[in-house]
Amino acid sequence: MQRQMGAGLFLKQCIDRLAATAGLVCLAPVMAATALAIRATMGGPVLFRQVRPGRGGRTFQLVKFRTMLDAKDADGNPLPDEQRLTRVGRFLRATSLDELPQLWNVLRGDMSLVGPRPLLVEYLPRYSAEQARRHDVLPGITGWAQVNGRNALGWEERFRLDVWYVDNWSLALDAKILAMTLLRVVQRQGISHAGDATMFKFLGNEPRTAPPPRPATSRRA
Repeated sequence: MQRQMGAGLFLKQCIDRLAATAGLVCLAPVMAATALAIRATMGGPVLFRQVRPGRGGRTFQLVKFRTMLDAKDADGNPLPDEQRLTRVGRFLRATSLDELPQLWNVLRGDMSLVGPRPLLVEYLPRYSAEQARRHDVLPGITGWAQVNGRNALGWEERFRLDVWYVDNWSLALDAKILAMTLLRVVQRQGISHAGDATMFKFLGNEPRTAPPPRPATSRRA
């Protein structure tokens, strides 16, 4: 196991920042066109910003292109994702164009190109000790779980793959995941979980139930 620390982490971050800089420059026309499409169909803001936990659970502000309307019900609660997700938003998610602004997070050092996806802060106390190890490394724009099912996976399997990445990280594995990501984007696989527009919330691990006690054997007098 090669942990993300010292020279290994430094080299990974150097590669990340060089790639993020090149990506932001080369993809600037694509990002500008995406921003215009969002503005025309959904109005402002163009970017979605949310605090997410990074390496060691330290929080940062993640940026993505907005894919949903801010529609709410009569009580002021957000409507379900499938009702707020626009046609343009579905296209952005299917092509992963909504993730491009996260290159800025990579450039800042908040994220890596490859690593476990940064999820919601509210999930932190819900992880088991093993699942929480996904925060031992930098979060990524793509990751081992993303190229092995993405949102089509259940949470338990997704976290298992995240921890596997933590234990088996290498620059060669990162290169493999990036190559597989390009293939998955073309194939548009795993965009949503069955029955959901995106991915259902992680509510915690269900406690294991103990087996029912055996009935006492009757003794004859």
